[in-house]
Amino acid sequence: MAIHWYPGHMHKANKEIKEALVGIDLIIEVLDARLPYSSQNPLLSNLRGNKPCIKILTKSDLADPDLTRQWQTWLEQEQGVKTLSLTTEHPERMRLLIELCKKMMAHRPGKRELINTMIMGIPNVGKSSLINILAGKTIARTGNEPAVTKSQQKIRLNGGIVLFDTPGVLWPKVENEPSMYRLAVSGAVKDTAFEYDDIAFFAAYYLLSAYPENLIERFKLQQLPANELELIEAIGRKRGCLRGGGHVDLNKASKILLTDLRTGGLGRITLETPELITQELILLAQKLEQKKKVSNNKKRKKRKR
Repeated sequence: MAIHWYPGHMHKANKEIKEALVGIDLIIEVLDARLPYSSQNPLLSNLRGNKPCIKILTKSDLADPDLTRQWQTWLEQEQGVKTLSLTTEHPERMRLLIELCKKMMAHRPGKRELINTMIMGIPNVGKSSLINILAGKTIARTGNEPAVTKSQQKIRLNGGIVLFDTPGVLWPKVENEPSMYRLAVSGAVKDTAFEYDDIAFFAAYYLLSAYPENLIERFKLQQLPANELELIEAIGRKRGCLRGGGHVDLNKASKILLTDLRTGGLGRITLETPELITQELILLAQKLEQKKKVSNNKKRKKRKR
């Protein structure tokens, strides 16, 4: 599956971010705690160079708390990276970000009064809500639709922090295919960019193995379905998603599953683990290496002609 959604303003935003980073002291990347790896911008590591970075795991009230802690440990293995697990349900904790910014910048050379920070994150990750809480007033527009923020803005916070906001940015290509599915499952991309059935089947497959008890409790199932199709059909029958002849409307049942997952109706669920991502990256590296070999072989054959 490919996510065909890369609006023109996002291409412009990536270019502007690269230019603006020259005067930035500290980067703040907002991640979805339910998919900490997949919601990272893969371009950021190269863009930020040696600049310190705080990775904020938002929506942690929707994520598996044990896995959130594992992800924080995993993310902080990268040089210059610190993490915070936050949620709008506890706005007082969000102000910990100000203290962490000052702590990380306490020993910078040529210390200045102001700390210039840049905040970035994928669409619909909760970045605007975080900014509004930090500022103590509504500055950034919020909403459940991806890509609400369209341009950069500069915000002065307490404690000598200057925050440069950026639009929610995706990237042209997601190399790891399961990550594409997770982005769609979480609501990071517009629903028009994919088929509900396709995304719901991916989610159902994962939930059956990772969170079977949540499914049984939420949908009042007598037993766990054997596969993703049976699960979605069971959900459809439980929720009255029936068409003529008693057939389940898979599209409606799929929407119910995705809505319950996104809103926390299924409980606190994380869609990926450090171990799972490690396995996927190994497979991806092998796939890319094989693709490179095939490409090189084609070039050699072409030169011999």
